[in-house]
Amino acid sequence: MSEQHEQELTVVIDAPIETCFEVITDFESYPEWNAQISATEVEKSSRGAASQVAFEIDAMIKTIRYVLAYKRKKPNHLSWQSVGGDVSNITGSYRFAKLDDERTEATCRQEVELGFWLPGPIRRMAEASALEQSVGEFKQEAERRYKSAQKSGKRSKRG
Repeated sequence: MSEQHEQELTVVIDAPIETCFEVITDFESYPEWNAQISATEVEKSSRGAASQVAFEIDAMIKTIRYVLAYKRKKPNHLSWQSVGGDVSNITGSYRFAKLDDERTEATCRQEVELGFWLPGPIRRMAEASALEQSVGEFKQEAERRYKSAQKSGKRSKRG
């Protein structure tokens, strides 16, 4: 028997809401900054934006593949639903709230149904750890890109 559990985490990111949304929807770059993801492939696009993306996670014993379909309301909301792969069900979302011109509140909510039984304490620990790591790495990448853009902008103004 498999169980589905929801996890939620909110962080404040030192980057504008537009940068946050740009980073979270740049699926091709996920393997560069998200340690859990080894590969991505955009399978479908709608109006120039990825609408279905395949992900691979190297879980040491096995590579886990899953495909997520996305809906977006730029720049405040991105939601996803699994449509295939090795995991029974994944649903989730990111909500972004502008705090000021350079800070954004980001809330990630996700429910995962693995499709196989895992003892409750181990499952909860793994889910919480995975969510914290994923959101933390996203926060770091958004802040890195924003700082990099600021430095580039300052250099070009001087030049």
